[in-house]
Amino acid sequence: MNASDKFARLAALRPAHALPSPPAVLRTPNDNDEVARLLGAGVACNHYGEHLAVRNWFSTPEFSAPSSVALELLCRTRDEASSRRTRAALENPDRWLFLDTETTGLAGGTGTYAFLIGLSWWDAGGLQVEQLFLRDFSEEYSLLHELAARIAERPVLVTFNGKTFDWPLLESRFTMTRSIKVPQLSAHLDLLHPARALWKLRLGSVRLVELERHVLDASRLGWHREDEVISSLIPQLYFDYLRGGSPYPLAGVLKHNQMDLRALAALYGKINSLLDERRSSLAETASLDLFGLSRFLARRGETDRAHSVCSQARDAGLPAVFRSQATRELAFLAKRRGDAEAASSLWHELINDPQDGIIACEQLAMHYERRERNYDRAIEFTQLGLLKLFCQRLPSRDPSSIVRTARLQDKLTCRLDRLRHRIERHRMASSEPLLADSAVARAGGARRSG
Repeated sequence: MNASDKFARLAALRPAHALPSPPAVLRTPNDNDEVARLLGAGVACNHYGEHLAVRNWFSTPEFSAPSSVALELLCRTRDEASSRRTRAALENPDRWLFLDTETTGLAGGTGTYAFLIGLSWWDAGGLQVEQLFLRDFSEEYSLLHELAARIAERPVLVTFNGKTFDWPLLESRFTMTRSIKVPQLSAHLDLLHPARALWKLRLGSVRLVELERHVLDASRLGWHREDEVISSLIPQLYFDYLRGGSPYPLAGVLKHNQMDLRALAALYGKINSLLDERRSSLAETASLDLFGLSRFLARRGETDRAHSVCSQARDAGLPAVFRSQATRELAFLAKRRGDAEAASSLWHELINDPQDGIIACEQLAMHYERRERNYDRAIEFTQLGLLKLFCQRLPSRDPSSIVRTARLQDKLTCRLDRLRHRIERHRMASSEPLLADSAVARAGGARRSG
């Protein structure tokens, strides 16, 4: 290989410059294009070739204006500068792009293709949906070029598990083309994480279809899934089509993707209204959902509101297995707010709890030592905590559990030693004046007798 060939190959690895891309104009498919006619798709053309595009507009879910309170909570992270940038980008919903992909595999990797990319955005009070489809892998460049154009128009992605799966997969597909630059996002809002925090306690599974069924009230929105395609079968359905099989199952795949996009937009509206205390009515909210909301608020630093919502959850009748957790959360929240008496009362409720009894003893020992200066009571709760720890100790093969137990035992033992030392010092200090007075009295008697 000569020098010029080597430099040419190196040049091919350089990042490509973004290409200007006018919106694709759809043409009517040919009579022999069975797939396009079955899907109701037009043929999109650009200088990379062709792909199929399906465009629809839906009146539901309706547009939900982003709440400043909800955006603040959704964007808040430890990196304040990053949080501010993300929030600023999200303030304009005209720049949002909902995205969901259907792929040839669920594990990701360089051999996985996104054969269907679903996009949607707010338009005229409803939802505009566009789905880009590969009739063959050779159409990937054309599809990715069109996707890059859409992201350039609306660079704020809203996804469900997109930060972990969809967007990294698409980034790798862009990179592997070596000719289409990876689009730059202004922000990426992944709704899986708030959804998991808010509804996992009640639902267990927070798959989008489960949220649609149990949280979004699909019947009120006027839609329901019929003949739903099972997600795990979608890659095989596409491979069967590529091998010459019937294209009819692909209609169900596009319907599935379309419903996921609508559910994603509706989910944002639900989260938006739930997090905005000015709009949110929690009177009919399930107790476990209230508890999930309180934990989400607590992690975002909203201590006062988290305490109020957690109290509502307890009053609404939490299942027994979660009631002690809510009581523990309330106690910690009260402590953070500086309400030591309320925290102490809640810890007393947990003394006999099999899960939280030990931590309740530790917290009460701290309370009586630091705030009440009642060292005898502090010793009493420290000894009770050590006794509970000894009674609950079971043989374990989990190294982390062994370490946690040993660490807690050391903490309680050190506290007990410190408290005993303090009491001893206090007794010695209180007895010293009496000794001094008796010595003075003896000295005075001796002078008188002399």
